[in-house]
Amino acid sequence: MENSMQRYWKANLTYMVVLLSIWALVSYVFGILFVNELNAFHLGGFPLGFWFAQQGSIYVFVILILAYFLLMDRLDKKFDVHE
Repeated sequence: MENSMQRYWKANLTYMVVLLSIWALVSYVFGILFVNELNAFHLGGFPLGFWFAQQGSIYVFVILILAYFLLMDRLDKKFDVHE
């Protein structure tokens, strides 16, 4: 049982690290560090760097929350810890 729970938490931490890394990449790297390079492209009439800083990072964050929910729901069922 203990080994099973260790694998469960390792998978959970892996999900969190990957998803938070994506969030940091989109929010900080695309929205702040590479904003000038991304502004050469346009999305919906707005410079892409501006879009990432204002809306894109929010959309990506909501999608990451949904992804975490779906991944954890599947992981909970796999390890039989779901409610």
